[in-house]
Amino acid sequence: MTGRTHDLTAFTALSLLVATQPIATMTLATAFVAFSANMIGGLAPDIDQSTGALWKRVRLGSFLGRLLSPIFGGHRHISHSILGIIFFAVISKLFLILISNVLIVDIEVVWWAFMIGVISHLIADSFTYSGVPWLFPIPIKFGVPPIKAFRFHTGSFIEKGIVFPGLILVNMYIFYVYHREIIDFLKTNIK
Repeated sequence: MTGRTHDLTAFTALSLLVATQPIATMTLATAFVAFSANMIGGLAPDIDQSTGALWKRVRLGSFLGRLLSPIFGGHRHISHSILGIIFFAVISKLFLILISNVLIVDIEVVWWAFMIGVISHLIADSFTYSGVPWLFPIPIKFGVPPIKAFRFHTGSFIEKGIVFPGLILVNMYIFYVYHREIIDFLKTNIK
């Protein structure tokens, strides 16, 4: 999937969880950092692709991407698997603990927002023609539906004309159905 579709997928997953799950009081700073972490998490598994959307947003990103791509085995290998989820969980948790003295936010909320983005990326890529090697190093790529011919290609009309607008509609539905809960949460919990 394209970077913007991954961004929207991560946002949709986060929106659904915020709307349906009780969240403790959080500061505006935590909400902002959590949203940012979710967007980064939505692109993080493409750390293995030097032309990925994440690297386009970082200075010298293409160069760094070319260095890291072989370490991760190329696109859609380790970083697109259960091992990748564990890797991102551990590294992001260590990073957040390291900067917790500087960044005064609820680290748990930020970490979960990041991980929601990472997992949404892998689930979304499961719907593409290539699928995802969930059980890496076992060299089988899983996709939904299991028959490749029914999946779509990255950047295709189906992604741009159906999936992306569909995600926008899902977000509109979430905010329509849960608008009272979201407004109450913003009024009472964001301090």
